[in-house]
Amino acid sequence: MGFVRWMSIAVTVTTAVMAVLIIGSGGYSSGTKTGAGIALAAFALAWFTLGIRSQTSRLAAFAFVTALVITVGVAVAFMPVMATLQALAYPLVWVISERTRNAIISNVALALSVGAGSVINMGLSVEALLYSGTVTALSLIFSLALGLWITQISKLSDQRHDLVLELQSTRDELAAISRDAGISSERERLAREIHDTIAQDLTGLVLVAQRAQRELDNNNAAGAAEQLELIEDSARAALAEARALVTASAPVGLTGDGITSALTRLAERYSRETHLTVTVDAAGLPAIARETEVVVLRCAQEALANVRKHANATRATILVTADEAGLAVTVTDDGTGFAPSTAHTGFGLEGMSERLALVHGRLDVNSSPAGTTVRATIPKEVFA
Repeated sequence: MGFVRWMSIAVTVTTAVMAVLIIGSGGYSSGTKTGAGIALAAFALAWFTLGIRSQTSRLAAFAFVTALVITVGVAVAFMPVMATLQALAYPLVWVISERTRNAIISNVALALSVGAGSVINMGLSVEALLYSGTVTALSLIFSLALGLWITQISKLSDQRHDLVLELQSTRDELAAISRDAGISSERERLAREIHDTIAQDLTGLVLVAQRAQRELDNNNAAGAAEQLELIEDSARAALAEARALVTASAPVGLTGDGITSALTRLAERYSRETHLTVTVDAAGLPAIARETEVVVLRCAQEALANVRKHANATRATILVTADEAGLAVTVTDDGTGFAPSTAHTGFGLEGMSERLALVHGRLDVNSSPAGTTVRATIPKEVFA
């Protein structure tokens, strides 16, 4: 609609200006002026009856271009000054034509019509043919060059517009994928944290509660009281871990005194709950990032949980070392072992591997009837 409105204004203004030129031009008879005026009026009428419908009707577009070529040529045949209509006729042809080939053909037809009209007006002579041919050729060349250039710009603009739309669509899709990935990653993180903290604490509570029941069955009040104290301590630890998880703060086992003290407290608590001997060797460790400390603590927790649930061990050792290759956390037990290659349904080892993958680490498990060794390594460039 914007194109039709502006072109209608251009046709109206051009028609008015040319009408003034026809009336004000001297040296022409009234019949000549009348003929030029009729041709001009036919030009304007063709636009307002056919041209304004050319965007929605191919037949109307063809009829308008045909009328345009005829009326401009006839107008020039009456008065050469009417060749000024080319300034509007050529752009109209380019805009209305659906294909570039049709626009070129229409331009050539319009140029020939103007040239023929000029020859008719000036007479058939060498000078008239040379003049008309030169002006017509220059007008046609300029129209074709400008029209093809603008058409190419329009195509590039359309391509860039399509590209922008495609990029916007891709950006929206990537944003949705990123959002979904973030949600999935957060769920996996929460699953690991819950498994490594609250789930293990609840497992310990069940085992200690079972021991307390056995002490009660044996009428051992002192032993039952000791187990109840352990239940309270484990419940408080689980509550603290839950609160830390909700607030997204650091694990409660990690305080200002570092990973060595956290592992020592973990070993002492585990020994109290399971009556197994757990030793810690983490002396001489360099300062490591809090994120790395969390990974070390969680790996140790999960390894000890596996010892409690599966190993039937009497002794376990937590060894943490650091060298040029990186940081290593090794948990060894003297249990019955298992086959690492066999399928397992638990989340523990898989969760440890995923947690280590986040810091570019790796997990190695060696097991035999003499015991199991779980070794988690973290590259130096990550923890240093």
